[in-house]
Amino acid sequence: MTTSPALCGLDLPAPKVRRNLSTAALVEEALANGEGRLAANGAFVATTGEFTGRCPKAKFLEDSPEIHDTIWWGAVNQPMTSEAFVELEKLAHSYLAGRDKIYVFEGFVGADPKYRLGVTTVTDQAWHNLFARTLFIRPTADELAGFDPDWVVINCGRHRLTEEEQERVGATGPVIIAQSMTRKCVIIFGTEYGGENKKSMFYAMNYDMPDVGVFPMHCSANVDRKDPNNVALFFGLSGTGKTTLSADPERDLVGDDEHGWSDDGVFNFEGGCYAKCIKLSKEGEPLIWDAIKFGSVLENVVLDDVTREPDYDDGSITENTRATYPVEHIPNATIPSVAGHPKNVIFLTADAFGVLPPVSKLTPEQAMYFFINGYTSKLAGTEAGVTDPVPNFSPCFGGPFLPRPPAVYAEMLAERIKKHNANVWLLNTGWTGGPYGEGERFKLKYTRAMVTAILDGSLAKATFTPDDVFGLPIPNSVPNVPNGVLNPRATWNDASAYTAKAKELAAKFRANDQKFEMSDAVRNAGPKG
Repeated sequence: MTTSPALCGLDLPAPKVRRNLSTAALVEEALANGEGRLAANGAFVATTGEFTGRCPKAKFLEDSPEIHDTIWWGAVNQPMTSEAFVELEKLAHSYLAGRDKIYVFEGFVGADPKYRLGVTTVTDQAWHNLFARTLFIRPTADELAGFDPDWVVINCGRHRLTEEEQERVGATGPVIIAQSMTRKCVIIFGTEYGGENKKSMFYAMNYDMPDVGVFPMHCSANVDRKDPNNVALFFGLSGTGKTTLSADPERDLVGDDEHGWSDDGVFNFEGGCYAKCIKLSKEGEPLIWDAIKFGSVLENVVLDDVTREPDYDDGSITENTRATYPVEHIPNATIPSVAGHPKNVIFLTADAFGVLPPVSKLTPEQAMYFFINGYTSKLAGTEAGVTDPVPNFSPCFGGPFLPRPPAVYAEMLAERIKKHNANVWLLNTGWTGGPYGEGERFKLKYTRAMVTAILDGSLAKATFTPDDVFGLPIPNSVPNVPNGVLNPRATWNDASAYTAKAKELAAKFRANDQKFEMSDAVRNAGPKG
């Protein structure tokens, strides 16, 4: 392991450094610092200021000769010079040296010891360090002895870059999330949104893991309690259902968001979960509801001034309200968070056009086509400026987090699906009966019933009829789901309006697939209409 110069070069007097504090101590300090409040359920509640979602347009990657030819440069991966990154390091050092307290968390990303990376998170807010302690893997006392990180995350999120500082480091505004693959360092300025900390390390894993033969995935995972060979993956962007659908009372949770697939099976990258909690209810999502307690962090959730009860229905701050909690807060979590090879791979899409079927079984070629295109909708609040669902193509269902070209990850998925004979499904958790604003979102109870039929093996034995626009095989029946829900055309009042909207989305698929190299067989597996 190597230690980042971004941390070694920061010489701070010992009294101001709070290193590896317990959960209780971090909560106590965060309260004393005025960083938030304690909810009645015991969770620490923080607000993140102007930015309540990620700022992808402010993400930059140091362009160095060692990595240049391996990067998927473009809108996702914006280059910055090495000189600018060094200047940003200097600004971070200067900022942290002027703080009264600095909080340091040391832990791991990757539940499989063969592949895990050590990460040191340096923050000037206790709640940000609690966030890291909640979501990364907490080390044992023996592991902390002589801890030497692979990566360092320096969070200066409370400081917005001045115009002079922006010019000095080449930033396009007061916010910057800069990452260096050679220095193994992340520097954050101008945003207090906690998700930037975790997603920066997911981005790091997406770069580092392929070099050691591990396929990094933006997915949740669970496993049948009685059958360790019945493992399922749920791919999808934020808000499409990864956390909700993987938190299944009948199955054991491996993790809710980020995993690796090695020659031994799948393993969680994280030690916690990061759930959207807008409209959360005990009846609808009991496992998540009960997991939010002391040791959890609530972001931008409104509390009742008197009772301090969280109002999960209140989206006045943002629709992207969030809850973090250690994975062990889920009573049926798998600890350590490792499992075998998946039997079912489920792609989650929130179709804002309202034309994709709720569930379809994909051929190998369709699996590659839909994975490379990664169609879904950005949901309200998950990124700065997104207030309504926006139809979006996100390669590999994780485009914002891919440093390498999408084909690298698509080829790794194809190889593993073929080798382990996994079934692949497209599950639409979006709209039915019309597009967003006219139709309604699929009922969670129907989606859960479809997932149950996938995981118990019964749906794979069903008969299917391809739809005439996308060629997606639609099951003729699913237990506990009305047949009228399964064919999207039948849910629209105007069949001709459905056809027009379906062809509109098909044309968007065809325009998007031109961006990627793919075989004729894979391209021909796309929309027909």
